[in-house]
Amino acid sequence: MLLHGFGQTGRCWGPLAPELARDHEVVRLDAPGHGGSAGVVANLPTTGRLVAEAGGPATYVGYSMGARMALHVATEVPAVVRGLVLIGGTPGIEDPAERAARRARDAELAARIRRDGMDAFVDRWLAQPMFAGLPPEGRFDTERRRNPADGVATSLELAGTGAQEPLWDRLGAIAAPVLVVAGHDDDKYAAIGRRMVDALPDATLALVPDAGHSAHLEQPAATVRIVRDWLARHGL
Repeated sequence: MLLHGFGQTGRCWGPLAPELARDHEVVRLDAPGHGGSAGVVANLPTTGRLVAEAGGPATYVGYSMGARMALHVATEVPAVVRGLVLIGGTPGIEDPAERAARRARDAELAARIRRDGMDAFVDRWLAQPMFAGLPPEGRFDTERRRNPADGVATSLELAGTGAQEPLWDRLGAIAAPVLVVAGHDDDKYAAIGRRMVDALPDATLALVPDAGHSAHLEQPAATVRIVRDWLARHGL
């Protein structure tokens, strides 16, 4: 079960989806507010339950926002999680003041998305340094622009990092094996990944060489090898 990042859709996985589909059944969901789920309004705990209902017993693979959603599947409906693959994910911001500041920034961005529309948002979003390593085929500009502005804005307000209640103290209860993936050059999420692996009972950290935040799109072949090897080791 593949869960995409903020502002993307289920079509934005690049080579990872067809590579996994060679010997797995692969389902690519559109997150609430995005793509075919544009009319769905849900916070992260509700999203976790909705995704669990749609996916059933599965390995849940999430990127960025999708990784946070996958963690909520594991904390809301743990029985369906055979394994987790978290790419550029975080259990949330622990410090209340920092979280409130992020929530305020997310609210400002949501207002700009509604005011200026998706074309302007996509241009600004992909111009950020964290996406500088994306190759042209990994940007998915056209697919991103198909998302409705209000749906994406609402997703940010309800399921953004600022709105997320931190899950750090719940990681120890996740019994399923977890693969934590980050780009080697993504210092922030590599550090978060190391800390997550220390807190999870059964976790492996993989840092993808020459990759930033979108490791699976910047270095797809290396990421595919990492994920496939981990799945094979765990019989998933």
